[in-house]
Amino acid sequence: MSQTNQAALDFMLTRRSYPAQALNAPVPDRDQLRTILTAASRSPDHGKLEPWRFIVLGRDALQAVADALPAEGKRIGIPQDKIDKPVMTYSGAQLAVVVVCSPKDSEKVPQTEQVYAVGGVCLGLVNAALASGFGATWLSGWFSHNRDFIRDHFKLADHETVAGIVHIGTCANTPSDRPRPDIDAITDWSAL
Repeated sequence: MSQTNQAALDFMLTRRSYPAQALNAPVPDRDQLRTILTAASRSPDHGKLEPWRFIVLGRDALQAVADALPAEGKRIGIPQDKIDKPVMTYSGAQLAVVVVCSPKDSEKVPQTEQVYAVGGVCLGLVNAALASGFGATWLSGWFSHNRDFIRDHFKLADHETVAGIVHIGTCANTPSDRPRPDIDAITDWSAL
């Protein structure tokens, strides 16, 4: 058994996401973000396929998303309250990273496994941002699953989807933690 990395374990036991609306400037600069993205890319990746890519959205790109949401939401019948919330989030956002699921053709690695790897990248991105001293949260939303919207605004290929949009910034206050899972209630110990 290797030695316990207590600092890393303590981080994992206390990490928490921050509300996107609470994240402000300063945000990571390009070098800091490169380190965060590099750490996130250390996800388990059977076959070394790298079935993900990143799109970094700065302030202007986030405002463009916010500006386009009302018309698209109305076009596809989204209720107004479900339109208003992401408009508020994206109009105030400073930096977000779109994690694109971009599966590769592989006889060895099923697409499902590749999608799971991309989920690991999303969590790794949040955790790397948190470990770098920033606040972060992993979001999606109705528009991130809307084929027309993501093709127009994120320039995704037909086989690609949005796995998550990770907002990163600085939060003035640490929000209170939420209740966490009862491990004994969700764990079957009978085969141990």
